[in-house]
Amino acid sequence: MSLKKIGLAALFLIASALPASAQTKTTLKIGVTPGPHSEILEVVKPLLAKQGIELKELDFSDYNVPNEAVSSGDLDLNSFQHKPFLDKQIADRGYKLANVAKTLVFPMGIYSKKYTSWSEIPDGATIAIQNDPSNGGRALLLLQANGVIKLREGSGLVPSSLDIVENPKNLKFIEVEAAQTQRTLSDVDAASVNTDFIVASGGNPKRDALLLEGPDGPYANILVVREADKDKPWVKAVIEAYQSPEMKKFVEEKYKGAVLTAF
Repeated sequence: MSLKKIGLAALFLIASALPASAQTKTTLKIGVTPGPHSEILEVVKPLLAKQGIELKELDFSDYNVPNEAVSSGDLDLNSFQHKPFLDKQIADRGYKLANVAKTLVFPMGIYSKKYTSWSEIPDGATIAIQNDPSNGGRALLLLQANGVIKLREGSGLVPSSLDIVENPKNLKFIEVEAAQTQRTLSDVDAASVNTDFIVASGGNPKRDALLLEGPDGPYANILVVREADKDKPWVKAVIEAYQSPEMKKFVEEKYKGAVLTAF
């Protein structure tokens, strides 16, 4: 056998001994929002790289874009939303998307630049809430849980301000995009802000929120892929990386209870 053939044979034997994931490199595009969803990729990317998977990150501030991008094939998966938000978008837009795993819990809070406790909020105050049904409804449910308002029975997980049946403080609600609620804090008395935006700006929900959700409830964030992809091997690999001991340790040490793991 020639030296050339021996060399080729040796390379074949080496390649055959490697795991399949190491022989074929896969590149995946994931859509996330800035802040913790982006930061936890510091853990996810190296874990997936060991399995031959390169994860390319695309950041979005508009919550309406990442599901459309996965549906159209511009992204392979996204990590930014909870199940009620996904369910509403599927119902409204007919997306063929699948929830494949829970990741993090971001307890939603009510914040203010003018007041340091909810008891200081005056009658007739203006409160900014998110304009998408799932997050805006979540804000209203948080207010109801704290006795601030009462919602119509049966309004479910996506109530709107039209479902308010009792409002003793005569609060006025304005709706803005989720990514903009934090920016309204200088103009309103208080605002409901998603935790990822608070953490990204250096805030801490446990310290800064006037009202804050508990860890239980239906709002754990999830990984989303196309239905056609949900059983592919790379999906299992991504889930394992997201739900790894390394991830749990990272979240506990970095966010100190402001963000929680949901697995």
